[in-house]
Amino acid sequence: MGQTCAVIDHLVLATPDVAVTSATLATRWGIDIAPGGQHVGLGTRNALTGLGGGSYLEVVGPDAEQPQPAQPRPFGIDNLHEPTLVAWCARPTRPIPDILADFSVLGITAGPVASMSRQRPDGVLLEWKLTFPLLGHPYHGTVPFLIDWLESPHPTESLPEGAHLRLLRLSHPQPGLLRAAIAAVGHDDRIEIVEGEAGLAASFDTPGGRASL
Repeated sequence: MGQTCAVIDHLVLATPDVAVTSATLATRWGIDIAPGGQHVGLGTRNALTGLGGGSYLEVVGPDAEQPQPAQPRPFGIDNLHEPTLVAWCARPTRPIPDILADFSVLGITAGPVASMSRQRPDGVLLEWKLTFPLLGHPYHGTVPFLIDWLESPHPTESLPEGAHLRLLRLSHPQPGLLRAAIAAVGHDDRIEIVEGEAGLAASFDTPGGRASL
């Protein structure tokens, strides 16, 4: 698994239309966004761009080349009307089961762990294990879902990198709980936790200027 000192693996920008959202960001931010691949069986596909520090932005939405999935698409995609920053993924420095045990002590249920894969446009197969995002009440995406890239190359190794993540701001009515959960995962100087309504926002430095989601 690719390792860096950062805990933020990627941010998830869910959208009704990957192509439109990717083109809009590319134009506004002055960056390149690379096609990612299909999540076969989930009815989704993605596009990616590096954010520096071993992190990236995932633009994910419906895949018109797949049939309607039997279950709702992940990240609440089926109910979106506009691009929305819905979640973030952490790459912990300890095994995922250990993190989940720490979460459980805090009263946070973040399992189970699932195996997934996708094929990059260049034919490279990526395989990983992850937990699922906690999008509903009371966390609304502020608690990270967790990923282990196993033996796969990390996506940032082959991504364009024009934008840089400045800050991921996490807001929650119980900021102490959120701090404890993230401390169990690791440390990243780009994370700020504040008290307030549960939600997340991010700011970036881009060739087009300061940007936010």
